[in-house]
Amino acid sequence: QVQLVESGGGLVQAGGSLRLSCAASGRTFSLGAMGWFRQAPGREREFAAAINWSGRTIYYADSVKGRFTISADNAKKTVYLQMNSLNSEDTALYYCAARAKVAPTTEASEYDFWGQGTQVTVSS
Repeated sequence: QVQLVESGGGLVQAGGSLRLSCAASGRTFSLGAMGWFRQAPGREREFAAAINWSGRTIYYADSVKGRFTISADNAKKTVYLQMNSLNSEDTALYYCAARAKVAPTTEASEYDFWGQGTQVTVSS
């Protein structure tokens, strides 16, 4: 099994920054790619960013492109999401996800493991 633990969420003013972390433990050797998703109240869970452990393949949702940066530390089995220029639309519960296949994907259904989420609230 694999456990994912997110951290780094919190309350920030519009225009501010936060850095989320996702630490993987357990059978991490079975993991190929990681993703960040988010879910705002009353809305569907949506893709934010994804990366494989080599960092060679990265995807971003259009809504975060240019503001968010995903990175991966393979040695620490930790994935980060640097979020800059935050606005109220970024307020959501942010989830880390992992899949066994090497290719990252934007589809939530294709991830095998999920964390509990970390709340990000942006005040205007």
